[in-house]
Amino acid sequence: MEKKVSVVIPSYQRPELLSRCLQALEAQEFDLSAIEVIVVSDGPDKYTRQVACSWKYAGLVDVRYIALPQKKGPATARNAGWKASEAPLIAFTDDDTQPDPFWIQSIWNAWKGEPAIVYTGPVVVPIKGRPTDYELNTAQLEKADFVTANCACTREALETVGGFDESFEAAWREDSDLEFRLLQHHIPIYHLQKAIVVHPVRKAGWGVSIKEQKKNIFNALLYKKFPLEYRKRIQKRPAWNYYMMLLFFILGAVFLITGDYTTATVSFGAWLLLTGLFAGRRLRHTSHSTSHVLEMIVTSAAIPFAAIYWSLYGSWRYKVLYL
Repeated sequence: MEKKVSVVIPSYQRPELLSRCLQALEAQEFDLSAIEVIVVSDGPDKYTRQVACSWKYAGLVDVRYIALPQKKGPATARNAGWKASEAPLIAFTDDDTQPDPFWIQSIWNAWKGEPAIVYTGPVVVPIKGRPTDYELNTAQLEKADFVTANCACTREALETVGGFDESFEAAWREDSDLEFRLLQHHIPIYHLQKAIVVHPVRKAGWGVSIKEQKKNIFNALLYKKFPLEYRKRIQKRPAWNYYMMLLFFILGAVFLITGDYTTATVSFGAWLLLTGLFAGRRLRHTSHSTSHVLEMIVTSAAIPFAAIYWSLYGSWRYKVLYL
């Protein structure tokens, strides 16, 4: 049967999450024979292959499996998926999501055959009780204008903009880059309130927010490509508080080495004050468990150093002044 919708899912070494996502797609209130699901493994991964292939032979939905020869990021994986697809409408989601049963039906009902058009829908992040900082950050997906965990594009729309920019080698800012290029080409983007995807929060290790700062590399890339849109839609101004914390810490260290202990004490005091205020803001609406409070104190001291390092690295890598 001719396919109406192709669903592309990039995945890598998360077989349990992928299996839940496929279960949700198999529960769609839509003609399953008119759907194809393309799982693209971001690099060789026998577990992703096992899940996808087992679904292909035992599931109700048509599952195809593609493996990239090496890990290059979800942007490259999505490109491989939509270019291999058969349907005129390509829906994107992630392996850690669970699309609502009426997700595909809502998208299909909205499409009237327009050659170049894009749809997005709500991303629901279920959180119980007072969240951790990581959970609260993940919940910001609910406020995002455009995320590839829940979007659908016609083939012509993707061909017009050239698909995803594969320079974004991690799951960060590649969706905003696609959105900005769609707007640049005057391709309409419509929000479908009933096309819902649920995005449960994955477990994260202690201190994960320090590791997350590496994503600043791709902030620099997006800023280079779309400086005005970046400041308008992503970050209105540089994180000056980070630079102030770094400055006071460096001044404290310099004055300590030179023997000016009074000025060193004042500088370190200013650094501690700013760090405390930063940790306090992060704890204002998050968990106050002992472990989480300690994590916020430690990571609040480390984040400015990590963020500035990766921002400067991104500036050097992409030859752009990004602060």
